[in-house]
Amino acid sequence: MENYLEINKKSWNAKVETHMKSDFYFMDEFLAGRNSLNAIELPLLGDLEGKSVLHLQCHFGQDSISLSRMGAKVTAVDLSDKAIDEAKILAQKCNVDTHFICSDLYNLPNVLDEKFDLIFTSYGTIGWLPDLQKWAHVIDHFLKLDGELVMADFHPVVWMYDDDFNGIAYNYFNEKPIAETYEGTYADFSADIVEDYVMWNHPISEILQSLMDNHLTLAQFQEFDWSPYPCFKHITEFEKGKWRITKFGDKIPMVYAIKAKKKSS
Repeated sequence: MENYLEINKKSWNAKVETHMKSDFYFMDEFLAGRNSLNAIELPLLGDLEGKSVLHLQCHFGQDSISLSRMGAKVTAVDLSDKAIDEAKILAQKCNVDTHFICSDLYNLPNVLDEKFDLIFTSYGTIGWLPDLQKWAHVIDHFLKLDGELVMADFHPVVWMYDDDFNGIAYNYFNEKPIAETYEGTYADFSADIVEDYVMWNHPISEILQSLMDNHLTLAQFQEFDWSPYPCFKHITEFEKGKWRITKFGDKIPMVYAIKAKKKSS
């Protein structure tokens, strides 16, 4: 779908103001110093002091700024110009030197000339990309030798279901673009937002194979039966900060996490 970038950029621009005001993004606590990263990805990130980090698909930068607060030198990228504008303001308020760039991920090698110790991406990212081989090629391009990728995202099994989790609505495999219209947003289901979007489902095999085909070696792969975010309908918090789809309980995977290293030979 040739115009997916235009459609999705408009969609994400429409969400920014609502997201920044929502309880979902706890802005007052964040400005006071709260780390926005989760128990799933933090152990994989480890000690970031002095490391250069590229954060892909950063939205308005909370996680990017959290990485900076952990001692990393961070460059963060997003398609939404409105999100990047707000991220720059937020970084100033937080007194960090996080560097933000507005770019389509696939075009980033034409915009940025640097190599990084670590690349980070998380939660609702690769579903906006049609071609994971191109995605993995960008990761390979920007990683130093022996550099690492850390990612966490919602499990593709979750994306098979309709929004109310009444049944299977979508193919697990990357069959075709999913072009639909949504009302509201995951951070506020009642928000007065109606926008089109285009997404792709990517099975675990496609994700892992694309990385292996582009000089990355898998170090860790994990699956979790909970989400760190209440971003789905019909969800229950069974422990503080851990949510499950109520009717499924612990029976389906909700998140996966990957740590991979760029081969030195």
